[in-house]
Amino acid sequence: MRHACGVVIASDVVPVRGSEYSVLLRRVREADLLDRQVGYYGWKSALTAVAFVAGWVAFFAIGDSWWTLAVGVFLAAVFSQIAFLGHDAGHKQIFAGRRPNYLYGLIAGNLAIGLSIGWWTSNHNRHHAHPNTEGMDPDAMGVLAFSGDRARAGKGWRRFIFRYQAWLFFPLLLLEGGSLHWKSIVAVFRWPIPNRVWEGALLAAHFIGLLSAAFLVLSPGKALVFIAVQQGLFGLYMGSTFAPNHKGMEVLPDGDNTDFLRRQVLTSRNVRGSFLVDTAMGGLNYQIEHHLFPSMPRANLRHAQPMVAQFCAEIGVPYCETGLFESYRQAMAHLNEVGRQAVR
Repeated sequence: MRHACGVVIASDVVPVRGSEYSVLLRRVREADLLDRQVGYYGWKSALTAVAFVAGWVAFFAIGDSWWTLAVGVFLAAVFSQIAFLGHDAGHKQIFAGRRPNYLYGLIAGNLAIGLSIGWWTSNHNRHHAHPNTEGMDPDAMGVLAFSGDRARAGKGWRRFIFRYQAWLFFPLLLLEGGSLHWKSIVAVFRWPIPNRVWEGALLAAHFIGLLSAAFLVLSPGKALVFIAVQQGLFGLYMGSTFAPNHKGMEVLPDGDNTDFLRRQVLTSRNVRGSFLVDTAMGGLNYQIEHHLFPSMPRANLRHAQPMVAQFCAEIGVPYCETGLFESYRQAMAHLNEVGRQAVR
């Protein structure tokens, strides 16, 4: 039979020996897909660093001009690419040891783009443990409602946002960059994150550097507009990348005991890859594979994809994969349907 997302599911479930996830894990390991790809991350990091430096060189070279807004658009994309690398470091995809991945995350996250790697890793790991689970997934407890129960429980301004969340989704993403910065700052002061002093110092260095560059080179009005454009588009890019991954997929109730493999597959959606899509989405378009194997290097996800899809077909688990625009259509349709329940 065929799943709603267009992936063929075997009609006859093939029995496997041992736990289903352990069988899949063994196949992935035998294909060497969990091996580190330091060379890949070496050239990827180098190209991203060159783009980062080039953007700021262009900013200073252009000077006090509205043309710096074009640089702001470029740097918003570069910041997002750096965030993807920090994400991979947080999952220990780059190096075998925890410490070098953490140090990489400090530089990419705290210093380069102003996001606390300690806070983000803790928060994101909670999401991976309980994706799309009410009361447990921090990404499902934000400003949007993923389920009818949450929508109906909304009051005041929150109910208004829930009701029109499909229409407000992309405008709200313009605030996502500021939200991530604020949560990082709060975490340094209030969360039990490791190396609090270093985290805070590198965050401060980032914000001082960004604000100094903007207000020393540009007039106050242009500086404010530059920061708003650069940070707004950074948040829009990041949020648009994560939007297709889980919105519109199965929402699990608090305390759900679905097994690991099904919990990850049923709540995640893949976006069909190509070089352009893989690059633009930082490999997160292979969301199912990423959730099943969080430490798998980004470059190996596309190789694991057909293997995982085939295994899901063998055991009769729906595997959702769509095109990019269809993924947005499904996500927005779900948000709209849930939002309509906010007034009932």
